[in-house]
Formats: sequence, C-alpha cells, structure tokens
Amino acid sequence: MSKPKVFVSRVIPDAGLDLVKEACDADIWPDRLPPSYEILVERVRGVDGILSVLTERIDANLMDAAGPQLKVISQMAVGYDNIEVAAAKARGIPVGNTPGVLTEATADLAFSLLLAGARRIVEGSNYIREGKWETWEPKTLLGADVTGATLGVIGFGRIGKAFAKRASGFDMHILAYSPSLTAEDAKNAGAIAVDMDTLLRESDFVSVHTPLNANTRHLINKERLAKMKPTALLINTARGGVVDQKALYEALKNGVIGGAALDVTDPEPLPLDDPLLTLPNVTILPHIGSATINTRNRMASMAAANLIAGVRGEALPNRVV
Repeated sequence: MSKPKVFVSRVIPDAGLDLVKEACDADIWPDRLPPSYEILVERVRGVDGILSVLTERIDANLMDAAGPQLKVISQMAVGYDNIEVAAAKARGIPVGNTPGVLTEATADLAFSLLLAGARRIVEGSNYIREGKWETWEPKTLLGADVTGATLGVIGFGRIGKAFAKRASGFDMHILAYSPSLTAEDAKNAGAIAVDMDTLLRESDFVSVHTPLNANTRHLINKERLAKMKPTALLINTARGGVVDQKALYEALKNGVIGGAALDVTDPEPLPLDDPLLTLPNVTILPHIGSATINTRNRMASMAAANLIAGVRGEALPNRVV
C-alpha cells in the first residue's frame, strides 16, 4: 500500500520529521531559506498534506493547485495568519497548529526582552565592543527599575498570563487588556482588567501578546503610542504586523516613548537598511520566541501528528478549523 504524499516546507526537528518520513512519502524542502511562492505551488501539486511554517503563504490558489485530494494543512506554529483559513474551511481542508507548547518559552523570552530593554543590556554590550568602556561612571547607561513598576499586558491569553506570572515575581503592578477579559479572570491571574487607554497611559512597560488578524493589524499605531509614557518600553513577541512600524520608529526617534524590545518585525527578516536599526533604544531579535530545543521538538511532533492524522482521515489533535 502506497504512503500518502506530503510536502514539508522546511527541515523541521527530527522529533517530528522522523514521524512524517515513517508514515508518509515526504517531499522535504532542503534549503535554509523558504521556497518561493511559485516553487511552493509546483511542489504541492498532487499532495495529500502540507506541513508549513509561518513563512509560507498558503492561500486559496495554492490549495487549488495542490488539487482536490488535499486533506490537511498542518502549521508548525501557534499563529496561522499566513494561511487563508476561510479558503481551507470552504474546501473542507482541516488546518492544524501547535498551541500551548510554546507558551512558557515565549513568555520567558518576552520577559528577557523587558529586562534587556529596561537595563539596556544590548547597549551595554555594544558599549564595550566599541571601546567606550574606560572607567566606572555614575551616569552611564542608566536604565529603568523593573521591580515595583507597572506592566501593561495587551492580549491576556495563555502567553500573556504566563508573562504576567513572571512579572509578579518582580512585584510588578499588572494591568491587562483583552476585548473579552473579565475582572475575575484578570484577578485570578494576578492582574487588573482595564481598558486600552488606561493601560497605555499608566504602564511603564507595555507587552503585546495578541494574534495578528484584521482587528489587530497596527493595533499599536501612532495614536496609541502617543498615549504611552515618554519613558515607557514597548515589547512585542506576537507578530510584527500588530505594531505600525513606521509609527514606532517616529515615536522612538522623537522621544514619544522610551524604547522598544522586539522579537517580531514587519517584514521578516528586517532589512539591514530599516531605520529601526539606526536607533540605540531598540532591541531586535530574529523571531526566536519558541527557539528552545525542547519546545521546537514538541512543536515538530505536534505538527507531524496533525499532518499524519489528516492524511489518514482522522481527527486532528489540534485543529484550527
């Protein structure tokens, strides 16, 4: 009996890839960089399943190019804004993702960014490498206090709550905003539910943990940045498109806010000539929120499980639609 044909858009950790190879006839994109959309369209023709990562655009045209036998799209990520979910639903193609597994790793990184931005860690490291460290100075690289400061968490789901838990260890005063967040839910997680304007106005640190969709694209825009404290630090480990990056650059350059610490940008990768990279008060990482060995192994295994279940006509362990 022949194995189902699948396309895997990147070399994922062996914990998942070995499962896929055993159960499927797998075509695996071998390069470090993702396939172009045109190549992707050609490689998915006739496959029963697709295992994608967030850099691939999986739209209606690509689904139709694959053919009517396409049974599943499995995303190795929590977010799935790169997939036209409505198109998949209309074609009866289940879409899977990897929720929950990266909560702790992403919350750890988000809090690392908060500390790095507050205490100017990257600036300090560069200060040494640039030969500027000549003596101990009373006023050099002064940062912001974290303990006892006010933290605003926008998007109070799994990761937002895990991030708040870490902040509680620093005795931070935690404000939270989500459209459907109740006062009781926030209180149970050690936070106070407030409206967006209150959160922006009162917080020393603002951390974004929302998915990217039509309602959240450029959620943090020029007007909302202007409501923040001039000393405030913005942290984003969600999706780059949640923040209007041009507005962020202007706000940072003109002292509207104090700094930013980003694990995600728009676009990704960020071009080397992007003006954000000219500013000293920005820490930028290459989207490594889930980049721990254990987390990525578990993500790969979950994505493989969704893919294999889908090509077999079984229920996906973690299904978006």
